[in-house]
Amino acid sequence: MSSDAVERIKQLMSSLGLKQAAFAERIGVDASNFSKHLNGKLPLSDNLYNKIVVAVGVSKEWLMSGEGEMWSSHMRGNQLPMVTVPMGEISHTSPEGARVYDLDVTAGGMTRERMFADEQVIGTINMPAIHPDCCVVRVSGDSMSPVIGNGDLIAIREVRNTNLIFWGQIYVVLLDDYRMVKYVRKHSDPSMVILRSENSQYDDIEIPKSEIRDLFLVENIIRIDSRV
Repeated sequence: MSSDAVERIKQLMSSLGLKQAAFAERIGVDASNFSKHLNGKLPLSDNLYNKIVVAVGVSKEWLMSGEGEMWSSHMRGNQLPMVTVPMGEISHTSPEGARVYDLDVTAGGMTRERMFADEQVIGTINMPAIHPDCCVVRVSGDSMSPVIGNGDLIAIREVRNTNLIFWGQIYVVLLDDYRMVKYVRKHSDPSMVILRSENSQYDDIEIPKSEIRDLFLVENIIRIDSRV
């Protein structure tokens, strides 16, 4: 039923931390018309479903019917969208685009406020493949290799509601003392989650959900091409 699909769209907006107008902009739909879709004044069209699927990678089957898994296969694992960025695409003067932070997101403990303070910004990337609301940060280590390599950049978006976790997706997880980039997997105990590395040499980590201070969904892997 369309009312159920509307609720799934709202769930998607909540999990991505986007308000209605921002989500409409993300999917390329007029904000007033999108509001009418959600309020039942306009039907949910196949064109609207397609726009949402293309923009955020959600499964069309799940979006329309609630069946199957939420995310399309191209948004999983080693098929997470990869963007190659010429060195010159990182602007140190333009305010447009996703902010690039001088931040190793896998090293040390730091509050969210300190991590994303203005003084940490070293530039911006303004490319259609990278949403301007994302934060771009650096990853070190090989725990997520070969999906995310040592020195790769990632574009991340804050998850406002940490109770809405898309199992099997890659997140930046902030705890009190440290932060990690991991797959977040479902635990048999609903109060717990499993943090899993891509590199099989690393063991799973089991933590209480309550220990998660902030959660960021990894939307893109970014590799800088210094030859361009």
